[in-house]
Amino acid sequence: MRHTPTFVLSDVDEVKRLIRENPWATIVSHTAAGLVASHYPVVLEQDDDDPDAIVVVSHVGRPDERSHELGEHEVMVIVQGPHGYVSPGWYPAEQIIPTWNHVTAHLWGTPEILSDDENFRVLGELVDHFERVMPEPSTLTLDEAGSRRVAKGTVGIRLRVTRFDARAKLSQNKAPEVVDRIVDELEHGDHYAQPALAAEMRRVRDR
Repeated sequence: MRHTPTFVLSDVDEVKRLIRENPWATIVSHTAAGLVASHYPVVLEQDDDDPDAIVVVSHVGRPDERSHELGEHEVMVIVQGPHGYVSPGWYPAEQIIPTWNHVTAHLWGTPEILSDDENFRVLGELVDHFERVMPEPSTLTLDEAGSRRVAKGTVGIRLRVTRFDARAKLSQNKAPEVVDRIVDELEHGDHYAQPALAAEMRRVRDR
């Protein structure tokens, strides 16, 4: 990503929040056959020995583990948070250049391939993570034997992030009154409303 110091996101906790709130990620690998990209949910895993570490677990459907050559080299995982168009119609009259605000993180690391048992455990935790808000949460243990058969079609991975590059481009270079106008338009406007992006801008504005 373009290195604009104003927008660099270096706070590990903020990167973790981005992952936690936007778990649908893109996995990109540079393989012998060329670039390969796939899309899967990821969840954070706590590292008790290193609280600042960013560790994510996920799974891929077979044969994506071979397509990506997982475990053989570094991959990049892209996490995309709220984003949206910002019109110059929301700026003072003399400012005519539009932009696109976004929160994005690129994560690098070499995936660890999980054992079948650990993969099933992680799959169960993944389901429980997303089902917890449902009135009658589903769980893999409702039919463990059947769930284990389905799980054989997946390969679990753990990615310990060795480096990341993240951006929170949220109009920090604009005057406060302009930011307020953008937030209002993103929340309530008739065109290009993106309330989640407005919420991210409020977080930055109100710090």
